[in-house]
Amino acid sequence: MLSKKSQYALRALSYLVEKQEEGPVLISEISEKKKIPLKFLENILLELKKAEILDSKKGKGGGYFFNVNPRDITLARIIRLVNGPIAMLPCVSLNFYENCMNCNEKHCALHDVLIEVRDATLAILEKKTLMELKD
Repeated sequence: MLSKKSQYALRALSYLVEKQEEGPVLISEISEKKKIPLKFLENILLELKKAEILDSKKGKGGGYFFNVNPRDITLARIIRLVNGPIAMLPCVSLNFYENCMNCNEKHCALHDVLIEVRDATLAILEKKTLMELKD
């Protein structure tokens, strides 16, 4: 399941895609228009800024804007950045692998099925970019 944090991040980024031609967007505007709690949004946008996906400008005419072309940012990248693994179990994760306790991956039917789920999910999320979230 997609975390609330990931949902908020993707909603905020979709708004920034819509407004990208208009210049920087105030965090309060994003919060109001996309119904995202301001404090939660501040943390998400700072995280995206640290990852150099967004940048910000202070003062008059300030706000958040893309540091990278949204056409070059996949949904998988945002979800991993904000939420962590995309895989449903740590033993099938590509970037956040962990061995499951009390499990033998070589003889686990659930492991094999969830690899298929991961691959199908990634096939979509690695192709879709932020531009495709435009309302």
